[in-house]
Amino acid sequence: MQKRSLIALALAMGAGLAHADSNVSLYGVIDAALARTTNTDAAGHAATKMASLSGSLPSRLGFRGSEDLGGGLAAVFTLEDGFNPDTGVQGQGGRLFGRQAWVGLRGGWGTLQLGRIPNMTFLATARSDVLRPNLFSISSIDLYLPNARSDNALGYLGNFNGVLAGATYSLGRDASAAGGPAATNCAGEVSGNARACRQYTALLGYESKAYGASFSYDKLFGNAGAANGLTSSDKYDRRLSANAYVMLGSAKLGGGLIRRHTLAASGITNSDLVYLGVSVPQGQWTLDAQVARKDVQAAADDTTLLVLRASYALSPRSAVYASLGRMDNHGNAAIALDAGGSVGSGKTQSGVMGGLRHLF
Repeated sequence: MQKRSLIALALAMGAGLAHADSNVSLYGVIDAALARTTNTDAAGHAATKMASLSGSLPSRLGFRGSEDLGGGLAAVFTLEDGFNPDTGVQGQGGRLFGRQAWVGLRGGWGTLQLGRIPNMTFLATARSDVLRPNLFSISSIDLYLPNARSDNALGYLGNFNGVLAGATYSLGRDASAAGGPAATNCAGEVSGNARACRQYTALLGYESKAYGASFSYDKLFGNAGAANGLTSSDKYDRRLSANAYVMLGSAKLGGGLIRRHTLAASGITNSDLVYLGVSVPQGQWTLDAQVARKDVQAAADDTTLLVLRASYALSPRSAVYASLGRMDNHGNAAIALDAGGSVGSGKTQSGVMGGLRHLF
């Protein structure tokens, strides 16, 4: 039923594109990759598979548009569906428009949004993380980062000559119960419990072509039945981040610190995720490298990540790429190199990945 609805919507919007006064656009990414990783279980077996969640970029299909209301004010919207190219199924907990689904107003004062919104944690690392949601990246260490979106949310983002200020407030941060980092069963909007599944995020930063920096705050609450041990509204997960990038000629150097504090059913956990990367374009080639470390306080369960990636542009819209990665798990840590994958507890995992992407 959802597939037929999506096709019908695409046809309807496609018809709108034929009108000269239409301002609705269709866009998307198809990115498919093959990956092989070692030590996928306690016995040390390797696995070869077609990646589901991401290659170099997550696959998506989107519609965006605006209407000029006069006086510098515009009505705007975005609908964006994420899908897994290996099977064609929808991502983000099976949502039809799981990546974004919002309507808003935009003016010289910024943009106001209502709906399912990429929150400030999602935006905070956008310029400093040179690998973005690559299959091997810091997204594997903290699966929330590429899934930092909020249901039932009110959001604001303004850019004032490079100074960024934004915030979101969610009445129920995640309405899907499908499981996984993009579906944590915390719909919120509960009578008599104003804090159940609420979430608020904030961002302050500066960006230019030469350099930039941002600081973000994110706190999300749980409720009965919610995933990740946030089984009541007294439980919460909080992240503070500081991120920066600088351009060195055509090369970019970017890094940051994400400090996390979690009060869950299992107790309190504190950790720091530090990352540093460089991206160097050379003609049609782009070479990327990133190193990261997760330090879990008062425990030996630390993890170190190293990733190399080479991309070759076949055209402005199409590219092939290959990536090598290594995830060193210590203690009882079991963080897989490939986002959504598996690894034996305390084992080091190596991997190789290659793929093709097309933007439209």
